[in-house]
Amino acid sequence: MPALKGHEEFDAVIVGGGHNGLVAAAYLARAGKSVLLLERLGNTGGAAVSSRPFAGLDARLSRYSYLVSLLPRKIVRDLGLDFRVRGRTVSSYTPAERDGRPTGLLVGGGERRTREAFARLTGSDREYRAWRRFYAMTGRVAKQVFPTLTEPLPTRDELSRRIDDAEAWRVLFEEPIGVAVEETFADDLVRGVVLTDALIGTFADAHDPSLRQNRCFLYHVIGGGTGDWDVPVGGMGALTDVLAGAARAAGAVIATGHDVVRVESDGHAAEVTYRTEDAEGVVAARHVLVNASPQELANLTGEEPPAPAEGAQLKVNMLLKRLPRLRDPSVDPREAFSGTFHIAEGYEQLATAHAQAASGELPAAPPSEIYCHSLTDPTILGPDLVQQGYQTLTLFGLHTPTRLFAHDNDAVREELLKSTLAQLDAHLAEPLADCLATDADGRPCIEAKTPLDLERDLRLPGGNIFHRDLAFPYAQEGTGRWGVETRHANILLCGAGAVRGGGVSGVPGHNAAMAVLEGQ
Repeated sequence: MPALKGHEEFDAVIVGGGHNGLVAAAYLARAGKSVLLLERLGNTGGAAVSSRPFAGLDARLSRYSYLVSLLPRKIVRDLGLDFRVRGRTVSSYTPAERDGRPTGLLVGGGERRTREAFARLTGSDREYRAWRRFYAMTGRVAKQVFPTLTEPLPTRDELSRRIDDAEAWRVLFEEPIGVAVEETFADDLVRGVVLTDALIGTFADAHDPSLRQNRCFLYHVIGGGTGDWDVPVGGMGALTDVLAGAARAAGAVIATGHDVVRVESDGHAAEVTYRTEDAEGVVAARHVLVNASPQELANLTGEEPPAPAEGAQLKVNMLLKRLPRLRDPSVDPREAFSGTFHIAEGYEQLATAHAQAASGELPAAPPSEIYCHSLTDPTILGPDLVQQGYQTLTLFGLHTPTRLFAHDNDAVREELLKSTLAQLDAHLAEPLADCLATDADGRPCIEAKTPLDLERDLRLPGGNIFHRDLAFPYAQEGTGRWGVETRHANILLCGAGAVRGGGVSGVPGHNAAMAVLEGQ
Protein backbone atom coordinates (compact mmCIF):
# COMPACT_ATOMS: atom_id res chain seq x y z
CA MET A 1 0.00 0.00 0.00
CA PRO A 2 1.62 3.26 -1.09
CA ALA A 3 1.94 6.19 1.31
CA LEU A 4 -0.16 9.15 0.18
CA LYS A 5 0.93 12.73 0.59
CA GLY A 6 -1.51 15.45 1.56
CA HIS A 7 -3.19 17.31 -1.32
CA GLU A 8 -1.82 15.16 -4.11
CA GLU A 9 -3.73 15.66 -7.34
CA PHE A 10 -5.08 13.03 -9.74
CA ASP A 11 -7.12 13.04 -12.92
CA ALA A 12 -9.50 10.60 -11.23
CA VAL A 13 -10.02 9.41 -7.68
CA ILE A 14 -12.12 6.27 -7.34
CA VAL A 15 -13.91 5.67 -4.06
CA GLY A 16 -14.25 1.94 -3.39
CA GLY A 17 -12.29 -1.02 -4.73
CA GLY A 18 -15.07 -3.38 -5.75
CA HIS A 19 -14.96 -4.89 -9.22
CA ASN A 20 -16.58 -1.84 -10.84
CA GLY A 21 -14.08 0.55 -9.29
CA LEU A 22 -11.25 -1.67 -10.49
CA VAL A 23 -12.68 -1.77 -14.02
CA ALA A 24 -12.91 2.03 -14.09
CA ALA A 25 -9.36 2.37 -12.71
CA ALA A 26 -7.96 0.04 -15.35
CA TYR A 27 -9.70 1.78 -18.24
CA LEU A 28 -8.70 5.27 -17.13
CA ALA A 29 -5.10 4.36 -16.33
CA ARG A 30 -4.74 2.62 -19.70
CA ALA A 31 -5.97 5.85 -21.30
CA GLY A 32 -3.09 7.71 -19.67
CA LYS A 33 -4.96 9.26 -16.75
CA SER A 34 -3.47 9.52 -13.29
CA VAL A 35 -5.72 7.38 -11.09
CA LEU A 36 -5.98 6.83 -7.34
CA LEU A 37 -8.31 4.18 -5.94
CA LEU A 38 -9.15 4.37 -2.24
CA GLU A 39 -10.57 1.27 -0.51
CA ARG A 40 -11.59 1.24 3.17
CA LEU A 41 -11.01 -2.51 3.67
CA GLY A 42 -7.64 -4.20 3.71
CA ASN A 43 -8.25 -5.76 0.31
CA THR A 44 -9.93 -4.93 -2.97
CA GLY A 45 -12.84 -6.86 -4.44
CA GLY A 46 -15.86 -5.74 -2.41
CA ALA A 47 -18.57 -8.39 -2.66
CA ALA A 48 -16.75 -10.20 -5.49
CA VAL A 49 -14.08 -11.86 -3.37
CA SER A 50 -12.92 -15.35 -2.50
CA SER A 51 -11.90 -16.34 1.01
CA ARG A 52 -11.30 -19.33 3.26
CA PRO A 53 -14.13 -19.09 5.80
CA PHE A 54 -13.54 -22.45 7.50
CA ALA A 55 -10.53 -22.75 9.81
CA GLY A 56 -7.83 -25.18 8.75
CA LEU A 57 -9.44 -26.15 5.44
CA ASP A 58 -8.09 -25.16 2.02
CA ALA A 59 -11.44 -24.22 0.50
CA ARG A 60 -11.48 -20.80 -1.21
CA LEU A 61 -15.15 -19.87 -1.60
CA SER A 62 -16.82 -17.07 -3.52
CA ARG A 63 -18.28 -15.76 -0.31
CA TYR A 64 -20.92 -13.26 -1.46
CA SER A 65 -21.35 -13.31 -5.25
CA TYR A 66 -20.60 -16.51 -7.09
CA LEU A 67 -21.69 -16.76 -10.75
CA VAL A 68 -20.94 -14.68 -13.83
CA SER A 69 -23.38 -13.76 -16.57
CA LEU A 70 -23.40 -9.99 -17.05
CA LEU A 71 -19.65 -9.39 -17.46
CA PRO A 72 -19.20 -8.44 -21.14
CA ARG A 73 -16.40 -10.19 -23.01
CA LYS A 74 -15.64 -6.71 -24.33
CA ILE A 75 -14.30 -5.69 -20.90
CA VAL A 76 -12.24 -8.87 -20.61
CA ARG A 77 -10.73 -8.22 -24.07
CA ASP A 78 -10.24 -4.47 -23.63
CA LEU A 79 -8.34 -4.92 -20.37
CA GLY A 80 -6.45 -8.05 -21.42
CA LEU A 81 -7.73 -10.05 -18.45
CA ASP A 82 -6.58 -13.61 -17.90
CA PHE A 83 -9.99 -14.69 -16.66
CA ARG A 84 -12.03 -17.71 -17.67
CA VAL A 85 -15.47 -19.09 -16.96
CA ARG A 86 -16.87 -22.57 -17.45
CA GLY A 87 -20.38 -23.38 -18.57
CA ARG A 88 -22.64 -25.71 -16.62
CA THR A 89 -24.02 -28.75 -18.47
CA VAL A 90 -27.11 -28.70 -16.26
CA SER A 91 -29.13 -25.51 -16.00
CA SER A 92 -31.31 -26.50 -13.07
CA TYR A 93 -32.89 -29.31 -11.09
CA THR A 94 -36.08 -28.88 -9.09
CA PRO A 95 -37.16 -31.75 -6.82
CA ALA A 96 -40.84 -32.46 -6.31
CA GLU A 97 -43.27 -35.06 -5.10
CA ARG A 98 -46.02 -36.22 -7.45
CA ASP A 99 -48.58 -38.91 -6.65
CA GLY A 100 -46.70 -39.74 -3.47
CA ARG A 101 -43.37 -40.42 -5.16
CA PRO A 102 -40.21 -38.32 -5.35
CA THR A 103 -39.45 -36.90 -8.77
CA GLY A 104 -38.13 -33.66 -10.21
CA LEU A 105 -37.41 -31.54 -13.25
CA LEU A 106 -33.88 -31.62 -14.70
CA VAL A 107 -33.21 -28.92 -17.28
CA GLY A 108 -30.01 -29.73 -19.14
CA GLY A 109 -28.01 -32.71 -20.28
CA GLY A 110 -29.22 -32.27 -23.86
CA GLU A 111 -32.53 -31.44 -25.54
CA ARG A 112 -33.85 -34.98 -25.56
CA ARG A 113 -33.23 -35.53 -21.88
CA THR A 114 -34.81 -32.19 -20.95
CA ARG A 115 -37.90 -32.96 -23.04
CA GLU A 116 -38.23 -36.34 -21.36
CA ALA A 117 -37.91 -34.73 -17.92
CA PHE A 118 -40.74 -32.31 -18.69
CA ALA A 119 -42.94 -35.13 -20.00
CA ARG A 120 -42.21 -37.33 -16.97
CA LEU A 121 -43.11 -34.53 -14.58
CA THR A 122 -46.15 -33.06 -16.35
CA GLY A 123 -47.48 -35.97 -18.42
CA SER A 124 -47.14 -34.33 -21.84
CA ASP A 125 -44.92 -32.22 -24.11
CA ARG A 126 -47.00 -29.07 -23.63
CA GLU A 127 -44.85 -27.44 -20.95
CA TYR A 128 -41.63 -28.26 -22.78
CA ARG A 129 -42.89 -26.64 -25.97
CA ALA A 130 -44.00 -23.59 -24.02
CA TRP A 131 -40.60 -23.46 -22.31
CA ARG A 132 -38.82 -23.52 -25.66
CA ARG A 133 -40.99 -20.73 -27.08
CA PHE A 134 -40.66 -18.55 -24.00
CA TYR A 135 -36.88 -18.78 -23.76
CA ALA A 136 -36.46 -18.37 -27.50
CA MET A 137 -38.21 -15.03 -26.98
CA THR A 138 -35.95 -14.01 -24.07
CA GLY A 139 -32.95 -15.14 -26.11
CA ARG A 140 -33.88 -12.81 -28.95
CA VAL A 141 -34.24 -9.94 -26.49
CA ALA A 142 -30.88 -10.78 -24.89
CA LYS A 143 -29.07 -10.56 -28.23
CA GLN A 144 -30.47 -7.07 -28.81
CA VAL A 145 -30.23 -5.65 -25.28
CA PHE A 146 -26.94 -6.96 -23.92
CA PRO A 147 -24.66 -5.09 -26.37
CA THR A 148 -26.34 -1.80 -25.37
CA LEU A 149 -25.10 -2.10 -21.77
CA THR A 150 -21.69 -0.71 -22.72
CA GLU A 151 -23.07 1.94 -25.06
CA PRO A 152 -24.64 5.32 -24.18
CA LEU A 153 -28.13 4.80 -22.75
CA PRO A 154 -30.78 4.34 -25.43
CA THR A 155 -34.14 5.98 -24.97
CA ARG A 156 -37.12 3.78 -24.19
CA ASP A 157 -38.32 4.11 -27.79
CA GLU A 158 -34.88 3.34 -29.18
CA LEU A 159 -34.62 0.18 -27.09
CA SER A 160 -38.13 -0.88 -28.09
CA ARG A 161 -37.30 -0.43 -31.77
CA ARG A 162 -34.08 -2.37 -31.33
CA ILE A 163 -35.92 -5.31 -29.77
CA ASP A 164 -38.57 -5.08 -32.50
CA ASP A 165 -40.93 -7.55 -30.83
CA ALA A 166 -44.19 -6.16 -29.47
CA GLU A 167 -45.04 -9.28 -27.48
CA ALA A 168 -41.61 -9.45 -25.85
CA TRP A 169 -41.78 -5.75 -24.99
CA ARG A 170 -45.20 -6.22 -23.38
CA VAL A 171 -44.13 -9.30 -21.42
CA LEU A 172 -40.85 -7.91 -20.11
CA PHE A 173 -41.28 -4.13 -19.98
CA GLU A 174 -44.95 -3.26 -19.62
CA GLU A 175 -46.94 -5.75 -17.53
CA PRO A 176 -46.06 -7.83 -14.47
CA ILE A 177 -44.09 -10.93 -15.41
CA GLY A 178 -46.63 -13.05 -13.55
CA VAL A 179 -49.13 -12.43 -16.35
CA ALA A 180 -46.88 -14.05 -18.96
CA VAL A 181 -45.87 -16.88 -16.63
CA GLU A 182 -49.50 -17.79 -16.00
CA GLU A 183 -50.50 -17.38 -19.65
CA THR A 184 -47.58 -19.47 -20.91
CA PHE A 185 -47.25 -22.30 -18.40
CA ALA A 186 -49.80 -24.52 -16.68
CA ASP A 187 -47.68 -26.56 -14.26
CA ASP A 188 -47.09 -24.94 -10.87
CA LEU A 189 -43.52 -26.21 -10.56
CA VAL A 190 -42.55 -25.03 -14.04
CA ARG A 191 -44.09 -21.63 -13.35
CA GLY A 192 -42.03 -21.35 -10.19
CA VAL A 193 -38.76 -22.23 -11.90
CA VAL A 194 -39.38 -19.48 -14.46
CA LEU A 195 -40.36 -16.90 -11.84
CA THR A 196 -37.27 -17.38 -9.65
CA ASP A 197 -35.12 -15.26 -11.98
CA ALA A 198 -37.42 -12.33 -11.16
CA LEU A 199 -36.86 -12.67 -7.41
CA ILE A 200 -33.12 -13.04 -6.81
CA GLY A 201 -32.33 -10.31 -4.29
CA THR A 202 -35.65 -8.65 -5.10
CA PHE A 203 -38.59 -8.69 -2.71
CA ALA A 204 -41.64 -8.66 -4.96
CA ASP A 205 -44.72 -10.62 -5.94
CA ALA A 206 -45.14 -11.93 -9.47
CA HIS A 207 -47.83 -9.28 -10.04
CA ASP A 208 -46.16 -6.33 -8.31
CA PRO A 209 -47.30 -3.22 -10.24
CA SER A 210 -43.90 -1.54 -9.74
CA LEU A 211 -42.39 -4.11 -12.16
CA ARG A 212 -39.28 -4.44 -9.98
CA GLN A 213 -39.59 -8.18 -10.56
CA ASN A 214 -39.53 -7.62 -14.33
CA ARG A 215 -36.34 -5.60 -14.09
CA CYS A 216 -34.71 -8.33 -12.02
CA PHE A 217 -35.90 -10.97 -14.51
CA LEU A 218 -34.55 -9.01 -17.46
CA TYR A 219 -31.04 -8.77 -16.03
CA HIS A 220 -31.07 -12.49 -15.31
CA VAL A 221 -31.91 -13.52 -18.87
CA ILE A 222 -29.81 -11.14 -20.99
CA GLY A 223 -26.29 -11.91 -19.77
CA GLY A 224 -23.76 -12.45 -22.54
CA GLY A 225 -26.57 -12.21 -25.06
CA THR A 226 -27.65 -15.73 -24.03
CA GLY A 227 -28.72 -15.58 -20.39
CA ASP A 228 -26.20 -18.28 -19.41
CA TRP A 229 -24.78 -18.16 -15.88
CA ASP A 230 -21.22 -19.48 -15.78
CA VAL A 231 -18.76 -20.52 -13.10
CA PRO A 232 -15.68 -18.28 -12.61
CA VAL A 233 -12.57 -20.44 -12.71
CA GLY A 234 -10.71 -19.97 -9.46
CA GLY A 235 -13.71 -18.34 -7.80
CA MET A 236 -14.99 -14.78 -7.91
CA GLY A 237 -11.81 -13.50 -6.33
CA ALA A 238 -9.93 -14.59 -9.45
CA LEU A 239 -11.79 -11.87 -11.37
CA THR A 240 -11.12 -9.05 -8.93
CA ASP A 241 -7.50 -10.11 -8.49
CA VAL A 242 -6.80 -9.84 -12.23
CA LEU A 243 -8.71 -6.54 -12.37
CA ALA A 244 -6.54 -5.12 -9.59
CA GLY A 245 -3.47 -6.39 -11.40
CA ALA A 246 -4.58 -4.78 -14.67
CA ALA A 247 -5.22 -1.45 -12.96
CA ARG A 248 -1.84 -1.46 -11.23
CA ALA A 249 -0.02 -2.53 -14.39
CA ALA A 250 -1.56 0.43 -16.21
CA GLY A 251 -0.29 2.80 -13.53
CA ALA A 252 -3.25 3.21 -11.17
CA VAL A 253 -2.41 3.68 -7.49
CA ILE A 254 -4.48 1.43 -5.21
CA ALA A 255 -4.53 2.31 -1.51
CA THR A 256 -6.36 -0.09 0.82
CA GLY A 257 -7.21 0.79 4.40
CA HIS A 258 -8.29 4.28 3.26
CA ASP A 259 -11.86 5.13 4.25
CA VAL A 260 -13.26 8.09 2.29
CA VAL A 261 -15.37 10.31 4.54
CA ARG A 262 -16.11 13.38 2.41
CA VAL A 263 -16.21 14.52 -1.22
CA GLU A 264 -16.47 18.21 -2.09
CA SER A 265 -16.84 19.54 -5.62
CA ASP A 266 -17.56 22.75 -7.50
CA GLY A 267 -18.30 20.82 -10.70
CA HIS A 268 -14.80 21.32 -12.10
CA ALA A 269 -12.45 20.23 -9.33
CA ALA A 270 -12.98 18.06 -6.28
CA GLU A 271 -11.35 17.25 -2.97
CA VAL A 272 -11.60 13.81 -1.38
CA THR A 273 -11.00 13.42 2.33
CA TYR A 274 -10.01 10.02 3.68
CA ARG A 275 -9.01 8.44 6.99
CA THR A 276 -6.60 5.67 7.80
CA GLU A 277 -5.95 4.01 11.16
CA ASP A 278 -3.69 6.83 12.26
CA ALA A 279 -4.18 9.82 9.98
CA GLU A 280 -6.48 11.89 7.81
CA GLY A 281 -5.64 13.20 4.37
CA VAL A 282 -7.02 15.04 1.36
CA VAL A 283 -6.42 14.48 -2.34
CA ALA A 284 -7.54 16.63 -5.25
CA ALA A 285 -9.16 15.26 -8.38
CA ARG A 286 -10.60 16.43 -11.65
CA HIS A 287 -13.13 13.58 -11.47
CA VAL A 288 -14.43 11.42 -8.62
CA LEU A 289 -15.95 8.02 -9.35
CA VAL A 290 -17.91 6.55 -6.45
CA ASN A 291 -17.98 2.75 -6.44
CA ALA A 292 -20.48 2.66 -3.59
CA SER A 293 -24.22 2.92 -3.10
CA PRO A 294 -26.31 6.02 -3.87
CA GLN A 295 -26.86 6.32 -0.10
CA GLU A 296 -23.11 6.39 0.51
CA LEU A 297 -22.65 8.94 -2.27
CA ALA A 298 -25.18 11.19 -0.55
CA ASN A 299 -23.39 10.76 2.77
CA LEU A 300 -20.07 11.73 1.20
CA THR A 301 -21.43 14.85 -0.49
CA GLY A 302 -23.68 15.94 2.40
CA GLU A 303 -26.90 15.61 0.41
CA GLU A 304 -30.30 14.06 1.10
CA PRO A 305 -30.02 10.29 0.61
CA PRO A 306 -32.46 8.43 -1.65
CA ALA A 307 -35.24 6.25 -0.25
CA PRO A 308 -33.92 3.40 1.90
CA ALA A 309 -33.11 0.17 0.10
CA GLU A 310 -34.07 -3.27 1.38
CA GLY A 311 -32.34 -6.54 0.67
CA ALA A 312 -34.19 -9.83 0.63
CA GLN A 313 -31.85 -12.79 0.72
CA LEU A 314 -30.16 -15.33 2.95
CA LYS A 315 -26.66 -16.28 1.77
CA VAL A 316 -25.24 -19.59 3.02
CA ASN A 317 -21.82 -21.12 2.30
CA MET A 318 -21.09 -24.76 3.05
CA LEU A 319 -18.30 -27.29 2.69
CA LEU A 320 -19.34 -30.95 2.46
CA LYS A 321 -17.44 -34.21 2.86
CA ARG A 322 -19.67 -35.58 0.11
CA LEU A 323 -22.79 -34.61 -1.76
CA PRO A 324 -26.00 -35.95 -0.19
CA ARG A 325 -28.02 -38.64 -1.89
CA LEU A 326 -31.41 -37.61 -3.31
CA ARG A 327 -34.82 -39.18 -2.77
CA ASP A 328 -35.37 -38.93 -6.53
CA PRO A 329 -33.47 -42.00 -7.81
CA SER A 330 -33.50 -40.85 -11.45
CA VAL A 331 -30.94 -38.07 -10.94
CA ASP A 332 -27.30 -38.26 -9.91
CA PRO A 333 -26.55 -35.70 -7.16
CA ARG A 334 -23.53 -34.55 -9.19
CA GLU A 335 -25.90 -33.47 -11.94
CA ALA A 336 -28.57 -32.05 -9.66
CA PHE A 337 -26.18 -29.84 -7.71
CA SER A 338 -24.03 -28.73 -10.66
CA GLY A 339 -26.89 -26.59 -11.94
CA THR A 340 -29.27 -24.48 -9.85
CA PHE A 341 -31.05 -26.72 -7.34
CA HIS A 342 -34.45 -25.12 -6.61
CA ILE A 343 -36.02 -25.71 -3.19
CA ALA A 344 -39.61 -24.79 -2.21
CA GLU A 345 -39.89 -22.70 -5.38
CA GLY A 346 -43.19 -23.81 -6.82
CA TYR A 347 -45.26 -20.88 -8.05
CA GLU A 348 -47.77 -21.00 -5.20
CA GLN A 349 -45.00 -21.63 -2.67
CA LEU A 350 -43.27 -18.45 -3.82
CA ALA A 351 -46.50 -16.46 -3.57
CA THR A 352 -47.17 -17.79 -0.07
CA ALA A 353 -43.62 -17.08 1.10
CA HIS A 354 -43.85 -13.51 -0.20
CA ALA A 355 -47.20 -12.91 1.49
CA GLN A 356 -45.93 -14.24 4.80
CA ALA A 357 -42.76 -12.14 4.67
CA ALA A 358 -44.72 -9.04 3.64
CA SER A 359 -46.86 -9.47 6.75
CA GLY A 360 -43.76 -9.63 8.94
CA GLU A 361 -43.54 -13.41 9.35
CA LEU A 362 -40.73 -15.74 8.37
CA PRO A 363 -41.84 -17.92 5.44
CA ALA A 364 -43.00 -21.29 6.71
CA ALA A 365 -41.33 -22.95 3.71
CA PRO A 366 -38.43 -20.63 2.81
CA PRO A 367 -37.61 -20.79 -0.91
CA SER A 368 -33.97 -21.06 -1.91
CA GLU A 369 -31.59 -22.30 -4.55
CA ILE A 370 -28.25 -24.05 -4.36
CA TYR A 371 -25.35 -24.81 -6.62
CA CYS A 372 -22.00 -26.56 -6.27
CA HIS A 373 -19.06 -24.56 -7.64
CA SER A 374 -16.51 -27.32 -7.09
CA LEU A 375 -18.27 -29.75 -9.43
CA THR A 376 -17.59 -27.45 -12.37
CA ASP A 377 -14.36 -25.92 -11.07
CA PRO A 378 -12.49 -27.98 -8.44
CA THR A 379 -9.55 -25.52 -8.41
CA ILE A 380 -11.11 -23.68 -5.47
CA LEU A 381 -10.35 -26.71 -3.27
CA GLY A 382 -6.93 -27.89 -2.18
CA PRO A 383 -5.71 -31.17 -3.73
CA ASP A 384 -6.27 -33.13 -0.51
CA LEU A 385 -9.90 -32.03 -0.31
CA VAL A 386 -10.48 -32.87 -3.97
CA GLN A 387 -8.98 -36.33 -3.48
CA GLN A 388 -11.23 -36.95 -0.48
CA GLY A 389 -14.36 -35.98 -2.45
CA TYR A 390 -15.16 -32.71 -0.67
CA GLN A 391 -17.60 -30.32 -2.37
CA THR A 392 -18.86 -26.80 -1.82
CA LEU A 393 -22.51 -25.73 -1.68
CA THR A 394 -23.76 -22.17 -2.00
CA LEU A 395 -27.36 -21.43 -1.01
CA PHE A 396 -29.28 -18.25 -1.84
CA GLY A 397 -32.56 -17.80 0.02
CA LEU A 398 -35.42 -15.69 -1.35
CA HIS A 399 -38.20 -13.62 0.24
CA THR A 400 -36.31 -12.81 3.43
CA PRO A 401 -36.46 -8.99 3.55
CA THR A 402 -34.34 -6.95 5.92
CA ARG A 403 -37.34 -6.02 8.07
CA LEU A 404 -37.60 -9.61 9.35
CA PHE A 405 -34.18 -9.39 11.02
CA ALA A 406 -34.46 -5.96 12.60
CA HIS A 407 -35.57 -7.18 16.06
CA ASP A 408 -32.97 -9.93 16.60
CA ASN A 409 -30.68 -10.60 13.67
CA ASP A 410 -28.81 -13.52 15.26
CA ALA A 411 -31.89 -15.39 16.45
CA VAL A 412 -33.80 -14.94 13.21
CA ARG A 413 -30.76 -16.00 11.19
CA GLU A 414 -30.57 -19.28 13.09
CA GLU A 415 -34.29 -19.92 12.84
CA LEU A 416 -34.36 -19.17 9.13
CA LEU A 417 -31.29 -21.30 8.41
CA LYS A 418 -32.83 -24.24 10.27
CA SER A 419 -36.13 -24.05 8.38
CA THR A 420 -34.40 -23.49 5.02
CA LEU A 421 -32.23 -26.57 5.44
CA ALA A 422 -35.30 -28.55 6.53
CA GLN A 423 -36.84 -27.79 3.13
CA LEU A 424 -33.73 -29.21 1.48
CA ASP A 425 -33.65 -32.24 3.75
CA ALA A 426 -37.19 -33.11 2.64
CA HIS A 427 -35.75 -34.01 -0.78
CA LEU A 428 -32.64 -35.82 0.45
CA ALA A 429 -32.17 -39.49 1.24
CA GLU A 430 -29.86 -38.55 4.13
CA PRO A 431 -29.64 -35.48 6.37
CA LEU A 432 -27.45 -32.69 5.07
CA ALA A 433 -25.89 -32.45 8.55
CA ASP A 434 -24.35 -35.90 8.05
CA CYS A 435 -22.52 -34.62 4.95
CA LEU A 436 -21.15 -31.36 6.34
CA ALA A 437 -17.41 -31.15 6.87
CA THR A 438 -16.01 -29.88 10.15
CA ASP A 439 -13.29 -27.27 10.51
CA ALA A 440 -10.07 -27.43 12.53
CA ASP A 441 -12.04 -26.59 15.69
CA GLY A 442 -14.65 -29.29 15.10
CA ARG A 443 -17.40 -26.90 13.99
CA PRO A 444 -19.70 -27.69 11.05
CA CYS A 445 -18.57 -25.89 7.89
CA ILE A 446 -21.58 -23.67 7.34
CA GLU A 447 -22.01 -19.90 7.54
CA ALA A 448 -25.08 -17.77 6.88
CA LYS A 449 -25.36 -14.07 6.03
CA THR A 450 -28.56 -12.03 6.36
CA PRO A 451 -29.21 -8.66 4.70
CA LEU A 452 -28.15 -6.96 7.95
CA ASP A 453 -24.89 -8.93 7.93
CA LEU A 454 -24.21 -7.74 4.37
CA GLU A 455 -25.00 -4.16 5.37
CA ARG A 456 -22.51 -4.43 8.25
CA ASP A 457 -19.75 -6.22 6.32
CA LEU A 458 -20.01 -4.53 2.92
CA ARG A 459 -22.07 -1.37 3.52
CA LEU A 460 -24.79 -2.63 1.22
CA PRO A 461 -27.75 -0.39 2.12
CA GLY A 462 -30.37 -2.56 3.79
CA GLY A 463 -28.34 -5.53 2.59
CA ASN A 464 -29.58 -4.90 -0.96
CA ILE A 465 -27.18 -6.67 -3.34
CA PHE A 466 -28.11 -4.20 -6.10
CA HIS A 467 -27.74 -1.14 -3.78
CA ARG A 468 -31.30 -0.12 -4.75
CA ASP A 469 -34.09 -1.33 -7.05
CA LEU A 470 -32.78 -2.20 -10.49
CA ALA A 471 -33.72 0.12 -13.35
CA PHE A 472 -34.69 -0.76 -16.90
CA PRO A 473 -31.65 -0.27 -19.18
CA TYR A 474 -32.87 2.84 -20.95
CA ALA A 475 -32.70 6.58 -20.27
CA GLN A 476 -35.02 7.98 -17.63
CA GLU A 477 -35.36 11.40 -16.08
CA GLY A 478 -32.05 12.48 -14.61
CA THR A 479 -30.04 9.44 -15.73
CA GLY A 480 -27.67 11.26 -18.08
CA ARG A 481 -25.93 9.88 -21.15
CA TRP A 482 -24.25 6.86 -19.53
CA GLY A 483 -26.47 6.22 -16.51
CA VAL A 484 -23.66 7.09 -14.08
CA GLU A 485 -24.04 10.87 -13.88
CA THR A 486 -24.92 12.77 -10.70
CA ARG A 487 -25.94 16.37 -10.03
CA HIS A 488 -22.22 17.20 -9.84
CA ALA A 489 -20.64 17.35 -13.30
CA ASN A 490 -17.40 15.73 -12.17
CA ILE A 491 -18.76 13.13 -9.70
CA LEU A 492 -19.95 9.85 -11.19
CA LEU A 493 -21.63 6.81 -9.63
CA CYS A 494 -19.85 3.68 -10.81
CA GLY A 495 -21.33 1.09 -8.45
CA ALA A 496 -24.25 -1.33 -8.68
CA GLY A 497 -26.73 1.50 -8.03
CA ALA A 498 -26.02 3.09 -11.41
CA VAL A 499 -28.46 2.54 -14.26
CA ARG A 500 -27.44 -0.82 -15.74
CA GLY A 501 -25.84 -1.74 -12.43
CA GLY A 502 -26.41 -4.74 -10.21
CA GLY A 503 -24.68 -8.09 -10.45
CA VAL A 504 -21.03 -8.74 -11.22
CA SER A 505 -20.75 -7.04 -14.60
CA GLY A 506 -18.16 -4.28 -14.59
CA VAL A 507 -20.65 -2.33 -16.71
CA PRO A 508 -20.99 0.71 -14.37
CA GLY A 509 -17.20 0.87 -14.07
CA HIS A 510 -16.81 0.78 -17.84
CA ASN A 511 -19.52 3.37 -18.38
CA ALA A 512 -18.16 5.78 -15.77
CA ALA A 513 -14.72 5.56 -17.39
CA MET A 514 -16.26 6.22 -20.80
CA ALA A 515 -18.10 9.27 -19.41
CA VAL A 516 -14.81 10.66 -18.09
CA LEU A 517 -12.94 10.02 -21.33
CA GLU A 518 -15.73 11.47 -23.45
CA GLY A 519 -15.68 14.70 -21.46
CA GLN A 520 -11.90 15.10 -21.29
